Amino acid sequence: MTDHTKFVSAARRVITEEAQALSVLSDQLGDSFGDAVELLLNAPGRVIVSGMGKSGHIARKIAATFASTGTPAHFVHPAEASHGDLGMMTRGDVVLVLSNSGETPELADLVAYTRRFGIAMIGVASKPKSTLLQRADVAIVLPNLGEACGTGVVPTTSTTMTLALGDALAVALMEHRDFTPENFREFHPGGKLGAQLSKVSDLMHVADAIPLVPADTPMSETLLVISQKGFGVVGVTNEQDCLIGIVTDGDLRRHMTGLLDHTAQEVMTAEPTTVAPEALAEEAVALMNAKKITCLFAVDPKGSGAAAGFLHIHDCLRAGIV
Repeated sequence: MTDHTKFVSAARRVITEEAQALSVLSDQLGDSFGDAVELLLNAPGRVIVSGMGKSGHIARKIAATFASTGTPAHFVHPAEASHGDLGMMTRGDVVLVLSNSGETPELADLVAYTRRFGIAMIGVASKPKSTLLQRADVAIVLPNLGEACGTGVVPTTSTTMTLALGDALAVALMEHRDFTPENFREFHPGGKLGAQLSKVSDLMHVADAIPLVPADTPMSETLLVISQKGFGVVGVTNEQDCLIGIVTDGDLRRHMTGLLDHTAQEVMTAEPTTVAPEALAEEAVALMNAKKITCLFAVDPKGSGAAAGFLHIHDCLRAGIV
């Protein structure tokens, strides 16, 4: 079997060097970062992110992060920009240009276009006197550290710092705008993250689908409602339509003798566990697990006490919340 010691040692060296570089980047951030955030916040248009090669891959990710966190953004490839895509940029936009050297030839047309038409530009590079940073409205200088590859030619440390800087910009913008998980879900409704951010109100059954009976309903009729609704339970309401109890399978077993001689209120379990419609569905699942139950009525804690909806564990499973 191959000795993996050298592999692990190399991996640890790379991770350690990149972690140290991030620490240096954090220490060196100053007014230029704040200026960049102000420029992005005040932009009436979109954020255009661009870079070539590995910086281009990082630029795509930064643009995607901006777009999903409330800052409209898209990526423009610098080579395509020279063949028509410069038209994607206009006054009011802010262009964020990434280049470790600050002298990437493919960026020349894009940079010149922003200068010619007065489009704000933020430059990110490791050389303060580079063409990119000299021409930028806001220049963010990356620490000029060696790459973690050992040869100094493979973008590793520099791209890690650039990616972290993009995340820092996105989060600073989020915090200023009070961007919430609910806002994030609006931009990211699919996938696991979207499922985790679903609210009870997104999944619950409403109106006539809610299994409910008045308190004085005979158990013969209550059993019919349980069967018709198909959830195996029924909620019990008082004269003001407030939820006061729930009839479950366990309640039916406890009152097996003479069951049909009772009303729903006489059989029910009073003060059932409920959840707010605006609660995250993940919280509802955690509550069901803790209580060892399979369903919850949704009741607005500030409302009349009426059931606004009904959530079954199967609804959460179908939505990918486990």
